Amino acid sequence: MADFKENGRGIAAMLLASAGFIINDSMVKFVSTDLPLGQIIFLRGFFACLFVGAIAWMTGALARPRLLLHPAVIMRALCETFASIFYLAALAHLPIANATSILQALPLLIVAASALFLGEKVGWRRWGAVLVGFCGVLLIVRPGFSGFSVWSLSALVGVVFMSGRDLVTRHIPLEVNSFGAALMSVLVMTCLVGPGMASFETWHMPDVQQFSLLVAAAAFLLVGFVFIIIAVRTGDMVVVAPFRYSIVIWAMLIGLVVWNDVPDWQTLTGSGILIATGVYAFLRERAVAARAAAQSTD
Repeated sequence: MADFKENGRGIAAMLLASAGFIINDSMVKFVSTDLPLGQIIFLRGFFACLFVGAIAWMTGALARPRLLLHPAVIMRALCETFASIFYLAALAHLPIANATSILQALPLLIVAASALFLGEKVGWRRWGAVLVGFCGVLLIVRPGFSGFSVWSLSALVGVVFMSGRDLVTRHIPLEVNSFGAALMSVLVMTCLVGPGMASFETWHMPDVQQFSLLVAAAAFLLVGFVFIIIAVRTGDMVVVAPFRYSIVIWAMLIGLVVWNDVPDWQTLTGSGILIATGVYAFLRERAVAARAAAQSTD
């Protein structure tokens, strides 16, 4: 079990990771109308490899390259790759509300898997906070059942790979630098997904604006990759995982600022539920840590 400070750092890292991922998605959205998805993944991944590779080299993460071939590092990279394939394929065929609601099942799946496979204690209060937070997400996205199809199953498979990715991350040795693990993930995903999709697409030279947006997307993707690794390696999964819901809050704020999408009352209510469950989970963890500290001094 992680202590209160470690869980606090894990929560902060999860919030930063969620912000990095949603800003990256926003950058990709700007260029997705002009460039095919495989080319976007490849170019964004190429720049991300340059960024994280430079940081990994400067921080000494590449000093022992054999560590990056650890089975847990390779397995995490493969899980990241297959999660991208299945989820992006589903996202191209599903209404965004349906795909988003399926994705938000990830914290529930991680909490369950953490209890079953990692031996983390999950009380009814934590289960309740996660379930209430999930209800808040459903209130925001308000999915229907008309879009359920094989692509819904594809999105679900992607979520399973995402949960596997995060569980495997817990088994990466501490001597493996987070930047090194992130480099392997983005490198494998870029080399496999981009060229693999090139045979089905027509690629063309991006203009300066598109290149700039892809470079920015790569930078924020790096933020997401690095901090998601820090989050799941630092705090308890059952404490940190529910803060993935914050990506919905980030998305709402970006939609308001960039696209002038004013949230309706359902969205605001759902967001309030998300914030409340996140605050509750944090305060609950602090209370548990305080009781444990008091008992240790008795």
